[in-house]
Amino acid sequence: MPQRLVVTEMSHEPRKRFAEELRRLRGERGLTLRDLSREVGWDASQFGKMESGSTLGGPEVVQALDQYYGTGPLLLTLWELALGDPTQFKEQYRRYMMLEAEAVSLWQYSVSAPPGLLQTDGYVREALMAGGARGEELEQQVEARVRRRKLLEGDDAPPFRAILSEAVVRMGMRDRRAWRQQLEFLAEAAERPNITIHVLPFGTGVHGLTSTDTMFLRLLDGRVVAYAENDVRGELIEETERVEQLQRAYDAVRDQALSPAESRMFVLRMLEELPCESST
Repeated sequence: MPQRLVVTEMSHEPRKRFAEELRRLRGERGLTLRDLSREVGWDASQFGKMESGSTLGGPEVVQALDQYYGTGPLLLTLWELALGDPTQFKEQYRRYMMLEAEAVSLWQYSVSAPPGLLQTDGYVREALMAGGARGEELEQQVEARVRRRKLLEGDDAPPFRAILSEAVVRMGMRDRRAWRQQLEFLAEAAERPNITIHVLPFGTGVHGLTSTDTMFLRLLDGRVVAYAENDVRGELIEETERVEQLQRAYDAVRDQALSPAESRMFVLRMLEELPCESST
């Protein structure tokens, strides 16, 4: 019986394996961390931490590295394994995230929480902790989520329209200061030229998106896809008929919502109603 060959000396421990693969790919290109930073766009220290294993980074930076190195989904797969929960980003959501990064315009309806693209660090942290995330897992997921905001930043950022149920701006947080920061961020975001925010007041009645967060993405080829999510599941929808049905429901909701100017004033009123923080 022939002797079994050792195919690789790389680690079988997922986190170490991920870091080793990052170092290997950069080494094969003969790049410094600064070179990689210039090519891919993230800070060199971020890549250094990922290669040392002190942080895993977020899915956006990992996807960017896969694209730069031409490694398909390899790094993202290793990242998921290193995260310790391979179901963290299921295939449909992973595909949605890739489409989101390529979208030329986005619009969303939010039931009870600010859209992910408009959540502050403090909101993300409290929401993840409420879901049970702690320690290193918490830090990794916070980092992954807040990086999504970069999609709406810069001169070439795509247009984004968000309709927020009134519940979104009334829900509040345990940390009042963090909630104030979240409302301030929404008010500031509403003034950006590429962001439009509507508030759907209570009392407008039942509608087609009552219990479903829905995001629409218009892609470079003109297609529109949707991602619909409720408390128990999320679904990427690409069938034209179903997407159009959701779009009609979205348009009906927008017709009932406050104007952008009225909506910003509504958010500012919510800020005024918050109890003043006592000075120390």
